[in-house]
Amino acid sequence: MRYLRHTFAVIVLAAIAPVAISRPVFSDAVVESATQMMQAARADNHGYELLQSLTTEIGPRLAGTPAEARARQWAVAKLQASGFANVRIDEFQVPLWLRGEERAEILSPFPQSLTIATLGGSVSTGVQGVTGEVVSFDSLAALSAAPAGSLQSRIVFVDEPMARSRDGSGYAAAVAKRRMTAYLAAEKGASAALIRSVGTSSHRFAHTGQMRAVVEEGAAGIPTAALTAPDADQLQRALAYGEPVTMKIVMTPELLPPATSGNVIAEIVGREAPDEIVVVSAHLDSWDQGTGAVDDGAGVAIVIAAARALMGGMEKPPRRTVRIVLFGAEEVGLVGARHYAQTYASTLEQHIVATESDFGAGDIWRFDTRFGQDKIHLGRAIAQVLEPLGIAPGNNQAYGGPDMKYLREAGVPVVTLMQDGSDYFDLHHTPNDTLDKVPPGALDQNVAAHVAYLYLVANSRLYFR
Repeated sequence: MRYLRHTFAVIVLAAIAPVAISRPVFSDAVVESATQMMQAARADNHGYELLQSLTTEIGPRLAGTPAEARARQWAVAKLQASGFANVRIDEFQVPLWLRGEERAEILSPFPQSLTIATLGGSVSTGVQGVTGEVVSFDSLAALSAAPAGSLQSRIVFVDEPMARSRDGSGYAAAVAKRRMTAYLAAEKGASAALIRSVGTSSHRFAHTGQMRAVVEEGAAGIPTAALTAPDADQLQRALAYGEPVTMKIVMTPELLPPATSGNVIAEIVGREAPDEIVVVSAHLDSWDQGTGAVDDGAGVAIVIAAARALMGGMEKPPRRTVRIVLFGAEEVGLVGARHYAQTYASTLEQHIVATESDFGAGDIWRFDTRFGQDKIHLGRAIAQVLEPLGIAPGNNQAYGGPDMKYLREAGVPVVTLMQDGSDYFDLHHTPNDTLDKVPPGALDQNVAAHVAYLYLVANSRLYFR
């Protein structure tokens, strides 16, 4: 009976106790300031001006080349002129791979030329080229299952398409053939290899891209190139006749001794917690065929413009330090990202949150996080502030961007301001990646989202681990 009276009392007290109302993460004043910054950024075209400057004055920026070095000096000048602090270059060495001559042709039964792009890190055929009968596989898995030695002196063709998607999810499946075909085909005895371009374009532009990273060790593989989608279709039609198809491929890339690359870094130093770092980043290098406008000139322009807008939109510096990182040598294996994580290993505990813009110039439509389970609501609160820009809350499996790999693995919280990449892989790693694909004004929504995000996290006392 005593137990029942006690239980009844607890129930009554629980019933009449006031319901706890959770306090908003951000005050009305903070949300209002973030909103004003978003509106101002949408009216400013500084991001496009930066992109035009980079792609016109520098052009292609292959890792380790003099062009990439000029891009670093361009970035230093722009960052200093904008008033950022601690502008510097953290240099490192990267093996220097240079594209040479590249051509392919069907010799029989239907003589004609095909359009190819040598894959990054590929070895050379020599000037005499390689001739052989083509053997087609519909997937990398099918090639892997071929018996050892069964492709002696043949030319392998992996004809695996890539699915178009808004979030680029088709890329993860398709890119494996670019990375691994040269090595699997070599194990089977092949003399050269071709893949269907890792892209979604139906135009006659071949997508290049790195095979195994040049810093990785292992077998050299065999000469390997990407065919444009129309040429891959043409080769497949020729094979469908049932007669042996013989091709000749000539590729003369060079792998030279290591050359200098580097990360360009600049900061807005925090007024109260300068040792707490908010990283916003992009990568400065590009492939050598186009001018790297969408990959990743757009990202470079977005993050510089957003940080500049943050600095100009506040009467005093943010509470925490905002660090801009423009990574070098991303395309050849995240070399700059690895160097950054190693260089700043002792301070990664003070890296509050990080992100990278590396998915072109499409509008941001989703805000993903990788926060501690008890901090997921903070991501939703940030997304709510971004909602007027058409941005919805996403998941808690953000990868942050390619160069965030080592920070993410070290436990640094990351976010992805997910852009609409529906047409990104039409342009990515092709000669068609040029400024005309980015209309004036296309970057403004991205800049607006980034400046609001930076304002919220850099001025708060929130932690996301």
